[in-house]
Amino acid sequence: MFTLIIGGSASGKSVYAESLFSPGQHNFYIATMEPFDAECRERITKHQAQRAGRGFETIERYRDLAGLDLPQRGDVLLEDMGNLTANELYSPQGAGDRAVQAILAGVDSLLGQCQNLVVVSNEVFLGGKDYEGDTLRYLEVLAEINRGLAARADCAVEMAAGLPIFHKGGPEL
Repeated sequence: MFTLIIGGSASGKSVYAESLFSPGQHNFYIATMEPFDAECRERITKHQAQRAGRGFETIERYRDLAGLDLPQRGDVLLEDMGNLTANELYSPQGAGDRAVQAILAGVDSLLGQCQNLVVVSNEVFLGGKDYEGDTLRYLEVLAEINRGLAARADCAVEMAAGLPIFHKGGPEL
C-alpha cells in the first residue's frame, strides 16, 4: 500500500502520517532534512520527539533514494519530499536537472522493498504569490514529483487543519 500525504506547513501531515504506523512492526523512518543550521536541528529534534516510542528505525537519506537498500522489509515513512527535492536540485551531489526522474525512481525502488510506504510532501502554489527564479523552479519540480507520486499512490490524502481529505483511496469502512 502506498499512501501520499500532502499539505501546507503545520497542517498535521507528520502527525497523521505517523499515526498510520503500529508500534511492534518494523517501521523505517527515512529522514531527508540535512541539519545545516540551528533551525534545521530544532525541527529534527521536534520530529524525533514526536515519533519517540513508535518503533521507528531512522535512516538519514538526503539524496539518491534509489541507492538505498533497506535492511529488511517493513513499513516505510519518507519525511519529507520537499527536503529531498531541494537536496536533489541544489546539492552538488544531487541529481540537479534530473531530480524528478531520480526521486521517482527512488520511490519505485522503495516500493519494491517495503510492505507499506507513506510519503509526506508539501502542497505548492497555494501561497497566492508570483514566484520566480530558483523558487519557481523548486516549486515546479516538486509539483511534478507530487503528480508522479499521486499517480503511483493507492491513497492520496490532503491535510487541512489536522483533518485528512481523501482524494484517492481512503480508509476501509
